Amino acid sequence: MGSAPEPTVRPATASDADAVFRLLADFATTYRPDPDRFTTVTFPEVLRAAAEGRAELLVAARNTQVIGYAYAARMPTMFAGGTVLELLELAVDTPPRGRGTGSRLVRAIQDRARHAQGVEITVPTRRAADFYRRLDFTETAICLKWPSPPPPPESSAPVR
Repeated sequence: MGSAPEPTVRPATASDADAVFRLLADFATTYRPDPDRFTTVTFPEVLRAAAEGRAELLVAARNTQVIGYAYAARMPTMFAGGTVLELLELAVDTPPRGRGTGSRLVRAIQDRARHAQGVEITVPTRRAADFYRRLDFTETAICLKWPSPPPPPESSAPVR
């Protein structure tokens, strides 16, 4: 019995939505992805950003099965003197994890950044810092966030 074929990396398409959502649901620890919002808003918006060159959304597939994805947002900056790609999400199925699929996705993101003449790639992570260090990323900052509070409930009082 031969070994499984190497996964190929390609841009995501609309038909990858279910597979990407499944991986996202396993990846997310801080947020709980909403399947309806993902299908109607989030995934189409990310695909549009990728089509417009504002992001990269790549999938790794073995045969026709998606086994991983990477999502990076492209941002023009003044401080870096060019465009920075922020790798926001990298997820790989549990069975093939640790066999090079994540590294293959990161290298593909790096190639796309290089081709677009990006200045750097940043990765906000705590859990996977050692993985990225093995790919020659260096720690340069602490990432802080401000979670936007929900808007106040609308008043039921009549407007005068």
